[in-house]
Amino acid sequence: MAADQPEQDRVPDTSAAPSHDDGHTETLAGRAALVTGGTRGIGLAIARRLLESGARVLVCGRSQPVLLPSGVAFATADVRDPDQAAAVVNETAGRFGRLDIVVNNAGGSPSVPAAVASPNLVMAVVRLNLLAPFFVAQAANAIMQAQAGGGQIINIGSVSAIRPAPGTAAYAAAKAGLITLTQALAIEWAPAVRVNCVTAGLVHTDQTSDHYGGEAALAAVAATVPLGRMATADDVAGACLLLASPLAGYVSGANLIVDGGGQRPAFAEAIRREQA
Repeated sequence: MAADQPEQDRVPDTSAAPSHDDGHTETLAGRAALVTGGTRGIGLAIARRLLESGARVLVCGRSQPVLLPSGVAFATADVRDPDQAAAVVNETAGRFGRLDIVVNNAGGSPSVPAAVASPNLVMAVVRLNLLAPFFVAQAANAIMQAQAGGGQIINIGSVSAIRPAPGTAAYAAAKAGLITLTQALAIEWAPAVRVNCVTAGLVHTDQTSDHYGGEAALAAVAATVPLGRMATADDVAGACLLLASPLAGYVSGANLIVDGGGQRPAFAEAIRREQA
């Protein structure tokens, strides 16, 4: 594992959690956060929002990113491996002196019809989207349970878990499992550790056009969302910031769906086209 912060910049353990009742419920000053898969897309947006709110942030990925926002630290880790998952969690806690927030963002899957999905592909998708968050959460919980103030874990899910689409069988099953895992861990690890899930809907990122097509296709997809647009990475980051803040201090085991109101039902679209 590689890290980019020199030893002299490490922050000693204060042996006390930041106040949850200081009159500034929007700030994360003094908190320490880890965002897996935080070098691009949604993960990078989450890292930025946490940093802007005062948290000290480390992101991890399998390869060194070309550029990261100033103030965001990086460590190399493949969180599908239990040892590497534990190592990057410990790296974050060692660097900052504590670990308050973990965002399990690393995930994804190619679109492959279930009938032809290979066993290796299925196992890889489940390992990345369900087992890796479990490995990271286990290591984080061990630290959070032992420190004053506990901590919180946020799992990034997908609307595929509740509205599966063709080509997403393994991914949808893994993300559905992530919701249940969130609820189970919230029960087991309370009261010291809060565990929540953010289920992201259709998100417009740099890779969106590769999946849906050009601008006309993206506009057609956006038109199916009641709010009239696809989500941005910052929309998901905002939900994470809410759950990470003291404003959500009594929220645990929740699945916050960030999908712009879902999708208009097929019969409503049929009526609209008929009346057009």
